[in-house]
Amino acid sequence: MKVAIDVRRVSDFGVGTYIRNVVRTLGRLDRNNQYFLISGTERVPEFGDLPDNFRTVVFTPTKSTVRTYLDYHNALKTYRFDLLHIPQMFWRPVPFSCPYVMTVHDLLDYMYRTRTTTSFGRFVHVQMTRRVMQGAARLFAVSHFTKQDITRFFGISPDKIEVVYNALDEGFQLGHTTAAERETIVERYQVNYPFLLYAGRISPHKNVVRIIEAFSALKSDLAKEDKYEDLKLIIIGDEVSKHPDIRRAVIKSGVQNDVRFLGFVSIDILRIFYDAAKVFVFPSLYEGFGLPPLEAMAHGTPVVTSNTAALPEVVGKAAIQVNPENVFEISRAMHRALVDQPLRERMKIAGKEQAARFSWETSVRQIIRVYEEIVASKRKK
Repeated sequence: MKVAIDVRRVSDFGVGTYIRNVVRTLGRLDRNNQYFLISGTERVPEFGDLPDNFRTVVFTPTKSTVRTYLDYHNALKTYRFDLLHIPQMFWRPVPFSCPYVMTVHDLLDYMYRTRTTTSFGRFVHVQMTRRVMQGAARLFAVSHFTKQDITRFFGISPDKIEVVYNALDEGFQLGHTTAAERETIVERYQVNYPFLLYAGRISPHKNVVRIIEAFSALKSDLAKEDKYEDLKLIIIGDEVSKHPDIRRAVIKSGVQNDVRFLGFVSIDILRIFYDAAKVFVFPSLYEGFGLPPLEAMAHGTPVVTSNTAALPEVVGKAAIQVNPENVFEISRAMHRALVDQPLRERMKIAGKEQAARFSWETSVRQIIRVYEEIVASKRKK
């Protein structure tokens, strides 16, 4: 079986984590089938050393959209692949010469970002995406919630959609950080105080403004109780200068001295922050899966998250779930997770158990099975 995997977005924030872990796990599990990684460069360092049944096919898009489509088609045709796996949503039709599968992480572009385009543009986008989905041999959805979204929004048969969960990147499976590692954030970031943590993109659906408002309310309550006077909120994600509404929320809430924005940090540093945080806060309005809460729980950090979208499916009963549109409910949940010590201990144990339920090995075995079913069906024809 010759399987092509398009890995050109391996450096992206969310999709890249998926691509990196699927390819690495395939390399550990499958030495029989041949895998061709369609890449923009000859060497992709994110994968490390892969076995001999993996090869890289360099495909560099040109400025001409038509030429890019044709070159892509010719690359697939030249190698006579049995199957192509595209690990993210796409909507522009490409003349594939073999069956393809596609991974759907969420429908964010259709649920929350459509307001930025015209009505006609949205219509075309939806119709072309539906056609691409209908043409796929199978769709991988990263949660049952995403599967339901695909069925409801695009009218795709549930029988065509396989739920294959995400799991933790291996960088978050190393256990607790050492004292020397924790000293890193003291020296590099001057973090020597208790803090709540948010990590992820900074965009409207992530609900960061309400996190700040809820934190302000929490600080007021703690002041009355004479607890955690030096508590801070640390936000790790995009450059905040691109989001003036976030800065306005900080000033309006009066927490200028208690909220810190650190921008992007590497996995090695992020896992230290997860480990050191008192509570991880993630009241997102929409997630197709939601890895950050799982990453925090793997480190034994109590999590406050949303009771909507895929998040209940991911965190189970191991986190405090809240209405993400209710600032005071978020604040009360943060308070409980912070000061109720018996609850904290229960959440630490439950969180680690919940995170362990998700495994790339289990998920990639599902993917291999689907690959083999599709190729076997194709060869019978």
